[in-house]
Amino acid sequence: MPLFNPHELRRAIPAGKRVLGLDPGSKTIGLALTDVSLMLASPYRSIPRKKLGDVATTLAAIVEKEEIGALIAGLPLSLDGSFGPAARAAQDWLTELATRLHLPACTWDERLSSSAVNRFLIQDADMTRKRRAEVVDKMAASYMLQGWLDATVED
Repeated sequence: MPLFNPHELRRAIPAGKRVLGLDPGSKTIGLALTDVSLMLASPYRSIPRKKLGDVATTLAAIVEKEEIGALIAGLPLSLDGSFGPAARAAQDWLTELATRLHLPACTWDERLSSSAVNRFLIQDADMTRKRRAEVVDKMAASYMLQGWLDATVED
């Protein structure tokens, strides 16, 4: 299944469905959900990063339970905005995942999302390093997903 551009994806989401945001890291994948009105993203949970088939099985249960209509995954562009090997790998991973889950999907720039979340958790929430490690992935997914929601809202 080919990936959509961000605005086309928003128009392709069936009414009453939510979007699942994915922030794939090397060890875990942070998950976030939108509300059904596609206005607000919230942290959901983190899952272990395993083989694609195992991840697809885990996500299929979430897709059914949470009535998901589309996927948004973080795109790890280089800090200068260039498209490198990590970005290509993320697109390929999401394309295969979307195909297995039969859902439309797109990528969204995730540069600095984890840094922004960590800065917030240190300065404003005064969290310990251990507690930050437990929540940063799902919060980074929420940060990225909210960025997509805000950028694609229809006037």
